[in-house]
Amino acid sequence: MSLPATPAAAADSELGKRTIRKVAVRIMPIVGLLYIFNYMDRANIGYAQLGMATELAIDAATFGIASAIFFLAYVVFEIPSNMIMKKVGARLWLSRIAISWGIVTVLTGFVADVTQLLIARILLGIAEAGLFPGLLLYLTLWFRGRERGRAIATLALAQPIALVLGSLSGGWILDHVHWLDMSSWQWVFVLQGAPAVLIGVLTLLYLPNKPADARFLSKEESGWLQSEIDKEYQPERKETFLGQLRAVRNGKVLHLAVANLFIACGLYGLTFFLPLIVKQLDPAYSSTNIGLLGAVPYVVGAVGMLLLARNSDRTGERKLHVIALVLVAAVGFLGAILFKTTPVLSLISLSLAAVGVLGYLAPYWAMAAKVLSKEHTAVGLAGINSIAALGGFFGPYAIGLAATETDVTVGLYFPIGCLVVSAIMLSFLRVPREA
Repeated sequence: MSLPATPAAAADSELGKRTIRKVAVRIMPIVGLLYIFNYMDRANIGYAQLGMATELAIDAATFGIASAIFFLAYVVFEIPSNMIMKKVGARLWLSRIAISWGIVTVLTGFVADVTQLLIARILLGIAEAGLFPGLLLYLTLWFRGRERGRAIATLALAQPIALVLGSLSGGWILDHVHWLDMSSWQWVFVLQGAPAVLIGVLTLLYLPNKPADARFLSKEESGWLQSEIDKEYQPERKETFLGQLRAVRNGKVLHLAVANLFIACGLYGLTFFLPLIVKQLDPAYSSTNIGLLGAVPYVVGAVGMLLLARNSDRTGERKLHVIALVLVAAVGFLGAILFKTTPVLSLISLSLAAVGVLGYLAPYWAMAAKVLSKEHTAVGLAGINSIAALGGFFGPYAIGLAATETDVTVGLYFPIGCLVVSAIMLSFLRVPREA
């Protein structure tokens, strides 16, 4: 996972180019693996539902609650997690997060009823809380503003990769894995959760906290990088716990957070309900067929994400990119409703939705990082993500509540409305254009 050069970066010295290249090659693979398996384990309930619905008596409304309840604990622990990471260091804290969520995911494969499933989802939210804002904070320590958009895009690319891998492997596991007298849906959790524990150990062994700790950089390289990062921020002031929390009260932070909350209703609506939407196209589809078709929107979304992140970095423009992509997602969801019985048109519509809800991530987070001071970055990013994560609760819950036994897509009107509201909100946000 390397980052291509930008025109602005072309003016860097050979030292700068070499340092940026080393950081991208050494840091991004570990960061990417963390987020790939994080997102896969968060979303794998969508495919497990295809098998456990009958065994655990889970209808669409109950599934919406099980999907959504994850975010309640996630929201509560986001900000404390990032503050702890800032204190103890990324290597230790990110490895702790990965190991604990991997264990919880594996144990979810052994739940015996709906109550146990809900408890497992709450525990997963506690375990995972802080990973994404923690990774965003970590990238601000290694990449300058001119490279940060693509660094975030590379991180965000983990989402469609995770969803493609989860879709393909989840469908295959449901059709082919019935070992040790366990149901195939149980193996979805076990086989997709176990790698996170290994990645947590890898993180503990190989992820440096900051440039000064990086053995792969010379003293000259780490010194250059740190000085470049420091130029972009005012000197960091020591603040009390309550002082850091003031970042959450910042008007732009709240504006960005609420707008992102509405977008998250669409993102997580697609993440959790895509398998059921695809199944609705033809009830005769096998789980493997659903997995293959369900991967298509995410492949398209991944390509769109990279192209749009590149253009956003090239132009330095963030806000209009985000607004346009949010509206594209709304059009995609509307198409999924209108063409719910036409597989080709439905997949095209779902692909548009995926381009929108995935492609907005890189320009959005680059924009968010730009409005925060250095001392407020940890709390500010976590605060935005924490508030926005409520969309992960309301989106799946509302879709599941509105869905009927024969039509899941009727619930998609809710995320459409949310996406339009978000676009209107963002149009009033003043964001300085990057040099």
